[in-house]
Amino acid sequence: MRQLFASGDYIADRSLAVAAHLAVSLGRPLFLEGEAGVGKTEVAKVLASSLGSELIRLQCYEGLDVSHAVYEWDYARQMLAIRLIEARGGSGDAGIADIMSREFLVARPLLRAVEMAAAGERPVLLIDELDRADEEFEAYLLEILSDFQISIPEVGTIRAVVPPIVVITSNRTREIHDALKRRCIYHWLDYPDFEREVLIIRTKMPDIDDRLARELAGAMQQLRSLDLFKPPGVAETLDWAAALRVLGADSLTSDVADETMGVVLKYREDVDQVRHQGVASLIGEA
Repeated sequence: MRQLFASGDYIADRSLAVAAHLAVSLGRPLFLEGEAGVGKTEVAKVLASSLGSELIRLQCYEGLDVSHAVYEWDYARQMLAIRLIEARGGSGDAGIADIMSREFLVARPLLRAVEMAAAGERPVLLIDELDRADEEFEAYLLEILSDFQISIPEVGTIRAVVPPIVVITSNRTREIHDALKRRCIYHWLDYPDFEREVLIIRTKMPDIDDRLARELAGAMQQLRSLDLFKPPGVAETLDWAAALRVLGADSLTSDVADETMGVVLKYREDVDQVRHQGVASLIGEA
């Protein structure tokens, strides 16, 4: 599994590789928790590309409901079909039966994933940032993940022949219920250590100088050791490296770090704290 991740330019440690392998092999959802920007979403993308599977993404948000996550009726097409039936002199009962069929359903991510699995395919279903959704939706999702089936009263029950590969992510803005976690393979995705972050930078940006990559990784390690409101993740590390490449900087000096601090830190209080402490001392320790 580590080779599979490596083929997608994702530097995974052994614990993540084992968790992903178990989730795929056992047909259980992989539940990833961790700070924003540590690469949770990227895990699903790499699994899909490396396994040659389709990636189906459900982005969670407050107020997410069944019509946006599972299915909804295509009312415009249904109205058009009713008019055509009436024009042809069709009966009302036959018309209702015709328009309440699968043909008039708009499949949202969850239904698409189950239908593909019902056809024998195995897509990667990414349920991203579940902690942003309401608890009511979480309860509904629990039912789907238990049996990988969806019941539509007018159509019937659609059951997966093989379970899709499910990756659920959470930034832990709220706790996810134990009932859902018990059905998953759980893994906490932490910030990488210094050497792994250097390797991530070199892998994602192979043209970067090794010395600059180590300076960036060292600076990020120092930033995360501070009491910041939002410590920077790996995504910010790569953004910082890209910014320095645009500026033509071949080393991370205190002036360059200060000028590009907005690439890494996203809150004024964090920027002020780092500048108050002294960017030069931060770079020096790194």
